[in-house]
Amino acid sequence: MTMLGLCFFYYKKKYFIRNISCQNESPVKSNLRHFTYKELDQATNGFREELGRGSCGVVYKGHAEQSGPVAVKILDRMFQDNDKEFQAEVNVIGLTHHKNLVRLVGYCDEKQHRLLVYEFMRNGTLASFLFGALRPSWYQRIQIAFGIAKGLVYLHEECSTQIIHYFGLAKLLMTNQSHTKTNIRGTKGYVAPDWFRSAPITVKVDVYSFGVLLLEIICCRRNVLVTDDGAGEKVILTDWAYDCYTDRRIEELVENDMEAQNENKMVERFVMVALWCLQEDPSIRPTMKKVMLMLEGILQVSPPPFPSLSSSIS
Repeated sequence: MTMLGLCFFYYKKKYFIRNISCQNESPVKSNLRHFTYKELDQATNGFREELGRGSCGVVYKGHAEQSGPVAVKILDRMFQDNDKEFQAEVNVIGLTHHKNLVRLVGYCDEKQHRLLVYEFMRNGTLASFLFGALRPSWYQRIQIAFGIAKGLVYLHEECSTQIIHYFGLAKLLMTNQSHTKTNIRGTKGYVAPDWFRSAPITVKVDVYSFGVLLLEIICCRRNVLVTDDGAGEKVILTDWAYDCYTDRRIEELVENDMEAQNENKMVERFVMVALWCLQEDPSIRPTMKKVMLMLEGILQVSPPPFPSLSSSIS
């Protein structure tokens, strides 16, 4: 139930891990540092500089001895009563190594305090990169999409312990598990409809979340956009993207982006992949490995059915 961050050279919320290898060592061999709450309070200067807020806590900038610049996440109270599970999952996640995942430096589990300490990345958030004044190039955006997909493939298929990312925190699936049941988790706007049916939660919730993020990367637009016409109406990117796809208006998704418009076949392929990821029925969603192959053009993408997109937006 800890948190992992996906990244690329720009990160969404979290930061970078460097070596591509999956460790099968015992969790007790993890090199994670155990911090005291006092150490992290001092490292962040009293939790003064906020970097962002996620689904399960607030992240602050800090500087720790030996570790250097760090990002410190204070987890919400939902994590306070699970000492053994918290420590076990932190240790296993500490053994994951992939260039598209941020490195977990250490943690704190002192009394009621649950904090995670990550390596700090200076390039800012993916949100500021995608939704800032200057639109990133189409090439940069597709590299980001590939990077996220590869990171999720690693977590789902290449680790000895399968990890559901949740786009905000992570959950381990033991070797005798194919799913888990837990309270709703994940970043608002990326949460799969699976959560609202009391159904078993599998890695397919990550596939759904990736579909939302992929559309944001394609369009450089937030998933939920509130109009400024005084009505405060919510425009849902996933619904709009499906309308553009079915009406053969894909070019509207990349309006005023000549570089993307010149790659209209690739844009259409990426949109179709996103819509497959957003299927309401998790059994219809592709695996992240298949998603990766479709994005790369290795697998052909068939026309996606209507995905009932609005069911997870509140």
